[in-house]
Amino acid sequence: MTTELSFATKHGTVIQVHLLSVPYKAAGVYVDQYRTVITDVTEKKLYERELARLDRLNLVGEMAGGIAHEIRNPMTVVKGYLDFLGQKKEFEKYADRFQIMISELDRANAIITEYLTLARSKAYDAKPENLNEIIKDLISLIETDAIKDDKNINVELEGIPNLFLEKIDIIQMTLNLTRNGLGAMDAGGYLTMKTFTKEKEVILAISDRGKGIPPEHLDKMGIPFFTTKDSGTGLGFVVCYKIAARHNAAIDIQTSPTGTTFFVKFGFGV
Repeated sequence: MTTELSFATKHGTVIQVHLLSVPYKAAGVYVDQYRTVITDVTEKKLYERELARLDRLNLVGEMAGGIAHEIRNPMTVVKGYLDFLGQKKEFEKYADRFQIMISELDRANAIITEYLTLARSKAYDAKPENLNEIIKDLISLIETDAIKDDKNINVELEGIPNLFLEKIDIIQMTLNLTRNGLGAMDAGGYLTMKTFTKEKEVILAISDRGKGIPPEHLDKMGIPFFTTKDSGTGLGFVVCYKIAARHNAAIDIQTSPTGTTFFVKFGFGV
């Protein structure tokens, strides 16, 4: 008989074990006994989930590469005509409606950009960049996002070495993570962005003071099209994981009822 169970250690860590029980009859014993072998399969299960997630990412990427360009081309034509017509005097009274249509096309275009990001497997345009400088360039934009909802930004940047990065990708990943953190908090909350080195890693840590990620959602982070938002595409975190993978980086999550921290870990050195 075999079965799998999950246990919480005294430190709160959840481990998964595989139980194999076989009948065992000892001499002179008249009741059924079982000999059980317990194997810790936590790492194996994590590895299997990671492989499954990567398979899904690759599938979405292949689909995206095949259709995104074809969709974007006619959309660009439609937007061009809307811009042209919206500037004509006879359509002035419909200016707000033209703007709504153009905004919706821009939103669709942003989704297509996410798909195209998934389609690439390597950081082809990576060059030496400093993560701190990229974040400094984004601070005004992130602060604007925060102020709109009466939230706050705290930035703590330590000295870090340059890394080979695709700047546009890192900007997209950082904005995705910060906007998710801001969205997880109530008014008055603080979002903290930190950079630091630990051993042979440069780490970007983005922490919110929200209510944490429910355990049933944590394992689904990075799965294409999984979202808890009414207007979400379920691609935001997928894009972040894909960008990290292209830079040989890893994303770790620590969450509790008092908030969540995303750690993006970039390796450097030997």
